[in-house]
Amino acid sequence: MIISEIIQRVFVQIYRRWHLALSLILIFPVSLVSAEESAQGLKIDELQQLGLKANGLVHAARSQINIAEADVVSASAFPNPNVAFLIGPQSNRLPTSVTGPSNLQHEVVVSQPIENPFLRSARIGSAEALVDAREANLDQVRADLAAQLRVRAYELILRQEQAEMETSIYDLMKEIQRRIKVSVDAGETARFELIRAETEVLGAENRMEAARLNAERARVALRQLTAGALHSGFEIDASLSDPVEFPALKTLHEEVVRTNPDIQRLEAEQNSADLRINQEKASVLPRVNILFENYQDEQFSSNTAGINLEIPLFYRRRGQIDNAIFDSARIRDTLEYRRFEISQLLESAWQAFQIARRRVEMFEGGIVTEAELALTVAQTAYRLGERGFIEVLDTQRVLRGVLADLLQARFELQSAAAEIDRLRANYPKEQPIE
Repeated sequence: MIISEIIQRVFVQIYRRWHLALSLILIFPVSLVSAEESAQGLKIDELQQLGLKANGLVHAARSQINIAEADVVSASAFPNPNVAFLIGPQSNRLPTSVTGPSNLQHEVVVSQPIENPFLRSARIGSAEALVDAREANLDQVRADLAAQLRVRAYELILRQEQAEMETSIYDLMKEIQRRIKVSVDAGETARFELIRAETEVLGAENRMEAARLNAERARVALRQLTAGALHSGFEIDASLSDPVEFPALKTLHEEVVRTNPDIQRLEAEQNSADLRINQEKASVLPRVNILFENYQDEQFSSNTAGINLEIPLFYRRRGQIDNAIFDSARIRDTLEYRRFEISQLLESAWQAFQIARRRVEMFEGGIVTEAELALTVAQTAYRLGERGFIEVLDTQRVLRGVLADLLQARFELQSAAAEIDRLRANYPKEQPIE
C-alpha cells in the first residue's frame, strides 16, 4: 500500500514537471516574439497608417460620405403613386321604380406624379457633388491627422534627444563635482568651488528630470492621436536628421492647387450649389400628375383618365432661387479666398523650411564641432590645472545652447516639411480606412 502511494506521488510529480516544461515551451516563443515586436520601432509611415486607422475623427468623416451617398439614393428615387379607395352606401331620393335599386358603391382613384427630367437631373447631380465634397473633407481630415502624427512623432524624438543631452551634461557635472571634491579634500581647491559645482549639478539634474517629463508628455500626446492604439513602450524608428526633399516651389504651387482637399471640397460644393440653382429654376415648370379613376355601383361602371397640372402662376419660387444664387456666390468667394490663403500658407511653410534647413547646415557645418572642441580643450586644461571651473561651465553652457538650437532647427525642418505635405495632401493613402 505504501509502495503504491509512493509510486503514485512520483508519477504526479513527473506529470507536473512535464506540464510545466511544455507550458514554458509554448509560452517562451510567444514572449520572445512579443519582445521582438516591442523592440522594433515604428516608422513614420507606419505610425501614420496606424493613426489613420484608429482615430475616431477619420471614421466620423467616413460616415459623412455614407450619409451623402444615401442622399444620392434619395435624390434618385422616383415619386410614388397615390391610391385612394372610396366605398359607401347609396340612398334613393326618388322612387326605386325610377332610380333602380340602391346598393354600395366603390371608387378607386390612382394618381401618379410625372417628375420634371430637368429637376430630377439637377437634384441628382447636386447630391452627387456633395459626395465629392465629403470625400474631399475626408482627405482633409486624413491629411491634417497625418501631419499632426508626423509632427508629434518628431517632437517625441526631439524631447528624447534633449533628455539624452541633459543626462550627458548631468553625468559630466557629476564627474567634475567628484574631481573637485577630491581636490577639496586634498586641500588643493577652495571649498567654494565644491559648493558651486554642487549647485551646477542640482541645476543639471532639474533640467534632466524636466526633459524626461517632457518626453513622456510627448509620448502621451502621440498615443492620444492614435486613440490608444500604441502600447505604452512604443519606439519611433526615425531621426530628426531624416532627409527631406521637395520639388521646386512653382511645381508645389501647381500641385497644391490641384490636390489640396480643402480646395477640392469647395469646388465640389460650388458645383452642387450651381446645380441647386438649376434645380430651383426647373421647379418653376408645371407639375404633371396622371389620374385614373374607376367607379362602380349596381347599375353603372366607369373608367376615367386625366391629367392634373400644378401651374406656378402667382409664386414662381423667387425666394428659393435667390437663396441658391447667393449661396453659390458665397461658396465661390470662399473658394477664391481659400486658394489665395493656401497659396500663402505654402509660401510661409516653404520659407520656414528653407530657414530651418539653412540653420541646420550652419550648425552642422562647424558650429557644433567648434563648441565640442572648446569644451574638450577646457576640460583638458582644467584637469591640468591651467583653467578654472568657470571656464568649463562657460564652454559647457555654450555647447548645450548650440546643441539645443541644432535639435530645435532639425525639428522645425521636419515640422515645415509636414506642413507642406499637409497642404498637398501627401500621406499614406494606401491605408484602408473602414
